[in-house]
Amino acid sequence: MPADWDAMAGWSGADLRPALAAFLRSCARLSNRNDNEALSPRAPWAGQVGDWRAACTAASMTEPSAEAAQATFEAFFAPVRAIALDEEGQEAGETGLLTGYYEPYVEVRRVADAEFSQPLRRRPGDLVSIDLGLFESDLAGRRLVGRVNNGSLVQYYNRGEIEADNRGEIFAWGRPIDVFFLQIQGSGRLVDAEGNQTRAAFSAHNGLPYRSIGRELIARGELEPHAASKAGIESWLNAHGRDATAELFSVNPRYVFFETQVLDDPSLGPRGSSGVALTPMASIAVDPAFHAWGVPVWLSADLPDMPAWTGLVVTQDGGGAINGPLRGDFFWGWGDIAERRAGTTRAQAQWTVLLPVSVAQRIVDATPPA
Repeated sequence: MPADWDAMAGWSGADLRPALAAFLRSCARLSNRNDNEALSPRAPWAGQVGDWRAACTAASMTEPSAEAAQATFEAFFAPVRAIALDEEGQEAGETGLLTGYYEPYVEVRRVADAEFSQPLRRRPGDLVSIDLGLFESDLAGRRLVGRVNNGSLVQYYNRGEIEADNRGEIFAWGRPIDVFFLQIQGSGRLVDAEGNQTRAAFSAHNGLPYRSIGRELIARGELEPHAASKAGIESWLNAHGRDATAELFSVNPRYVFFETQVLDDPSLGPRGSSGVALTPMASIAVDPAFHAWGVPVWLSADLPDMPAWTGLVVTQDGGGAINGPLRGDFFWGWGDIAERRAGTTRAQAQWTVLLPVSVAQRIVDATPPA
């Protein structure tokens, strides 16, 4: 439904420069695409690539001030309030769950020892990932992961099988707890014994469903729901030792493989699913079944240390647990504060999507009167 700039709490006077920079990085991904191509075949509401050209050009020419950034967004975009619909097309809600994630620092060693005993692995050569959009355009963005066995695609090995059969080249060793949480976050900054930093970036996962060890501990009666944060889980693992840790980890069959990257610009996060580097507090992970990459979204939610927070983010990442039209994962950045906030982010957020004026008008024209 259409919205109004003046009705968006916090919009007036907001510093939109980080979001503008994030938006420009998404714009760069459009340079080699055709104007008449859908921004996302799975999110036709976002219009075509050509609809976004003028906004991208204006953003690239905007002066580096908060006032100029706001003027650009107001001139080339129109706000549209997002709501969730049920299977019958009826309104199902105006808010959705917002969680948080971050890029952890992980101490690693080149050789395993008693403390650094968990391997980080590169993608195995027999792991196959298939983009279904190559076969059906309306399945663009959806993938199947597995391995080929006698000419058929079958499920890839689970966590226990990967570890037992030593699948995937090992490039570093970390503490078991740290490596497990690194796999949950999907990327991290590796710090070796000399203090050198390298990025471990997501390369692939084994295609099996993710199962939360926090929920498992709650189900077993080992943790209360309010204590099932990263800090609470880590405290339980430290208290129960290596065997209990390995047994709990085996509950989650999903396994994540990494690639190493030079940390060219420490001020930027890892590349998200959209292929662009993430911006702290200005990038968000969404479900690509409902959203296109590179779309600005004005969020309103109670965040850790920041009640009634409002801010502009850009859809630049996805995640296996991020499912639904108003489901988001907020990228906090890296470091201790980002880690603490990410681990305690769980809020209901309101979404206002910013669309090029022509795209927003088409949505308004197609909306039946109330």
